[in-house]
Amino acid sequence: MHDSSIATPSRILRYSGSDRPACRMNHTGVCGTVSPRAARRKAESWRAAVGLLVTGTILPGVTACRGAGIAEPAYSGPMAARQEPRVDPSAVPEEFRVAVEQMRAARLRPEIFCEEMPAPQRIAPYASALSADVTVDGEDVGTGRIVLLHDPAGNDAWAGTFRCVAYARAEIDPEMANDPLLGEVGWSWLSEALDAHGALYAAPSGTVTKVSSESFGSMADEDATAQLEIRASWTPAAGDDGLMDLGPHVEAWAELLCTASGLPPVPEGVTSMPSRRGQRGRS
Repeated sequence: MHDSSIATPSRILRYSGSDRPACRMNHTGVCGTVSPRAARRKAESWRAAVGLLVTGTILPGVTACRGAGIAEPAYSGPMAARQEPRVDPSAVPEEFRVAVEQMRAARLRPEIFCEEMPAPQRIAPYASALSADVTVDGEDVGTGRIVLLHDPAGNDAWAGTFRCVAYARAEIDPEMANDPLLGEVGWSWLSEALDAHGALYAAPSGTVTKVSSESFGSMADEDATAQLEIRASWTPAAGDDGLMDLGPHVEAWAELLCTASGLPPVPEGVTSMPSRRGQRGRS
């Protein structure tokens, strides 16, 4: 049996900052200060992620690219109005409204800058979406999206009425990309995160993709780079009490993103010190 050379990635050896609820975020869709080109790239990466699941299989998607630029502060005052069709709140199923509130209440690490973004409108009758970037020492090292789909009539491929669709992309060491067990290890990060956060789920599906780049000719002096992309979907399940909590699912997705980005896990029982790392744009 081949022993994998992959251990849990570690870019930094320190922790700082207190956990931040996902609801403390800009409600501007995409970051308002990035260029239109960067915004298009961000939208393309999102389409790649939500292309995961309508039928329970992975659909071809667009490779994600992180947009350049500085995002708006996480605590920027009045929320910007999102340009989406108005929906009568009374028409939204109560169980979906509760699920969205649970997503917003998820506790995230301070290295994560999270915001709401427009959700896909044609995959399911109801949808809500979050995007996140992992920032370490002022550098974006990972990006991801998660969308919650809801069809009150149910979906045979989902084995339920809800479906989580997640995407994570992170820079990795080029040598790590050569490990033949990288895909298996990357997928285990998701299942372990879901289990660790007590997120009950069924019918998981997904892919792990590694992308390596080498430069030649006049660009030969540039270092080789590699990225890991994880696309996954699963059906959140209810507990013995018949209730479902989406918060742990968002927290598991965020942990997956941090693990792929090289952040070591926060030891159990350790309280983080206050930090502004997650408050992008604040001094």
